[in-house]
Amino acid sequence: MPKVEDFLSSEDQAAVIGAIRISEKNTSGEIRVHLESHSNPPNTKINEQKDAIDRAEEVFNMLDMQNTKESNGVLIYVAVEDRTLVIMGDKGINDKVGQDFWESTKDIMINHFKNGEIKLGLVNGILKAGEQLKKHFPHQKDDKNELPDDISVG
Repeated sequence: MPKVEDFLSSEDQAAVIGAIRISEKNTSGEIRVHLESHSNPPNTKINEQKDAIDRAEEVFNMLDMQNTKESNGVLIYVAVEDRTLVIMGDKGINDKVGQDFWESTKDIMINHFKNGEIKLGLVNGILKAGEQLKKHFPHQKDDKNELPDDISVG
């Protein structure tokens, strides 16, 4: 697996950001993608290691995703070298779609990842999340983009 800086070409990054913007045009929900090499920094003591879900939750909070008006942020977290993917929705969206939705979205993404189709996996996952957000949190006239659309890297 490549390092984070080699994970997506600039064209791939543009496609991922484009998918975020397309999804967010139809919903008041917010989608972020965060990439990092490992869910635990090198030299982390065994008793201090976090699992990927704990790390994704930490990143979710670090990116202020819990501060959306309708609690409808979705984080797609990828620890590149660990080959780990976590999709985390805030309370507002999780109350509507349930965990099985995130698992099915994750499965679609992983199938693409296994075929080396990283960009396609991210784009399809983002668009699928956007469809659910649109269904439960349609775009409002006064909707503001509450969170940046860029890819966060740790």
